[in-house]
Amino acid sequence: MKCEKETMLLYAVTDRMWTGKQTLMEQVEDALKGGATCVQLREKELDEEKFLKEAIEMKALCAKYGVPFIVNDNVEIAIKCKADGIHVGQSDMEAGNVRALVGEDMIIGVSTKNVEQALAAQKAGAMPVYQAKWSEALFADYLGVGAMFHTGTKLDAEEVSREAAQEITAAVDIPVVAIGGINKKNILELKGTGVDGVALVSAIFGAENIEEECKTLKALSAEMVQA
Repeated sequence: MKCEKETMLLYAVTDRMWTGKQTLMEQVEDALKGGATCVQLREKELDEEKFLKEAIEMKALCAKYGVPFIVNDNVEIAIKCKADGIHVGQSDMEAGNVRALVGEDMIIGVSTKNVEQALAAQKAGAMPVYQAKWSEALFADYLGVGAMFHTGTKLDAEEVSREAAQEITAAVDIPVVAIGGINKKNILELKGTGVDGVALVSAIFGAENIEEECKTLKALSAEMVQA
């Protein structure tokens, strides 16, 4: 599946801490109804069996709305549930090695904080043994840049300056999504950075009415991107 810039516009990242009145699946469906353009399942506590069951169910839900389904970090789960993509951080498996495991059709996203990391992810830096086999498929399909603002979701996240985000988007030719502390009050501050959209956690799943909030957030993201 090819990753288009439009896929990044409203990128929903799940967080179980916001469940209560609704199940996680109900929350995700509301986000999809509200216009989420991509969904990433992030689970840090579930055992593998429950994680896989949830991933299979969420993949089917996203397919119903024609939206790519991404698994965070866990390459094995992504392969088993036939996810559309996998997202890895700088401390996770190197992108080239991920590509060798998942094949050329799965979307790969990589978290970056500077131009050096961004270019390395885009080229994927795979081992030479895979070079001929995978050719252009070695490249990461999109980048996640952040944290753009202070975030309570990932307390150890270092903030990325506006200038650094601009440098990254100027240096690569794949889609870039901004993440970290972004909400409807500060989305428009990202105007001019060159990012293709926003990845949101609490701004979506912490909302009282997720569907309506997503409609508002998507409109703001579109305004930000067009600037």
